Amino acid sequence: MSRPPQGSTVPGNRWDLAAPVPGPPPSVTVVVTHYEQPRELARTLHALARQTHPADRLEVVVADDGSATPPAVPGGVRLVRQPDEGFRAAAARNLGASAGTGEVLVFLDADTTPEPGYVAEISRLPHLLPEALVVGRRRHADLAGVPVDVPVEVAGPAHELPSPAWLADGLERTRGLLDADDTSYRFVLSAVAACSRWLHAETGGFDESFRTYGGEDWEWAARAWRHGALLAHEPAAVAWHDGPDFAGRTSAADRDRALAETLALARRVPAPGAAPRGLLVGPRDPLVTVADGLDPAEVLIALDSLLAALPSARVQVPPPLAGLLAGDPRVGSEPPPDAPAWHLHLDRPARGTPVAWRAVVDRLAGPGAPAALRLAGPDGAALVTARALRGVRRQERWGRTDLFPDLTEPAADLGLAPVPEGTSLEAHLGGWG
Repeated sequence: MSRPPQGSTVPGNRWDLAAPVPGPPPSVTVVVTHYEQPRELARTLHALARQTHPADRLEVVVADDGSATPPAVPGGVRLVRQPDEGFRAAAARNLGASAGTGEVLVFLDADTTPEPGYVAEISRLPHLLPEALVVGRRRHADLAGVPVDVPVEVAGPAHELPSPAWLADGLERTRGLLDADDTSYRFVLSAVAACSRWLHAETGGFDESFRTYGGEDWEWAARAWRHGALLAHEPAAVAWHDGPDFAGRTSAADRDRALAETLALARRVPAPGAAPRGLLVGPRDPLVTVADGLDPAEVLIALDSLLAALPSARVQVPPPLAGLLAGDPRVGSEPPPDAPAWHLHLDRPARGTPVAWRAVVDRLAGPGAPAALRLAGPDGAALVTARALRGVRRQERWGRTDLFPDLTEPAADLGLAPVPEGTSLEAHLGGWG
């Protein structure tokens, strides 16, 4: 984890508090991902030559995903290519990013043509707030018969197609992602996205294990959010996609593709809306730990209660307790190899209904989530301490404690209670304890 080389931060996701800074606009690398779309690429490159962003602070890199014939690019545009080994847009974007030098990365697809002010508008926030991941406004038009040199701000409205209502509704509901939460990755489209070069490197870029259409942008946005990114929508950054939204396609092949995309996300993203509720196909999250010296039977009762609600959790306990639960692949005594999105620490054995345990995670995943949530028992002492990686990372990165709240609340408000002292596992399982 490193601190950005420039810019500042804001509390929570309050990117609207970013203050302008004097000086020139940022240097920008636009990465245009391409595969076998020469006409669409020509239109997009023509539009990039008309940007209002200063030309001496703008470079364009075309990242070709293995087209049979190398695409033609005008002078001043750099072309990088990778072999055709399936749909590897994630790897192509990373390749294009590594070929450029701009402090802000702007990602476009070859069939998504920006209006003249696009680069200036979408690069503003990543320049001020290097943790910002910004999504522009993607509109749709049938541009098939339109000459590539017709200004897209004229051609787009003249041939406009419907835009997806789910996306517009989500952006409106979250006030342009100002009220983003752990589910808001679904509103980030890599065809109209921008971030600082620092954030791209800090998060590891796009996941290059994606080899089929779709999902790599949502996974990237979800991972960036977990590690402290700000999510923002810039409606003034308009780009036109040539053709309808994918969600409007309903053939059997499209349904199969959607199923593959859903499962690819389920295997990688622990966030609500992607993670399965019962299927154990995704990341082990949250991490559950227990305090030393607790009664083994009471701890097992607490874990039985918790895992009934959160079956994908990963449990780290002392070796004697791990031995008692040998055979459960979720339980071990070693720390996990990767950082969990959420961490639940049992200061004392607690139990509750599945609804109660889910409510704890929902508090960590919702808008305005705290960095730490301490749930107190009836005696006022800590029962469960819950932490979100997002808040922890941000505060450690900047050396500040005021970016996210730390809250203490009665555990009973969420439906959790201490396991009564001396309760046996037999009584718990039998229903009389």
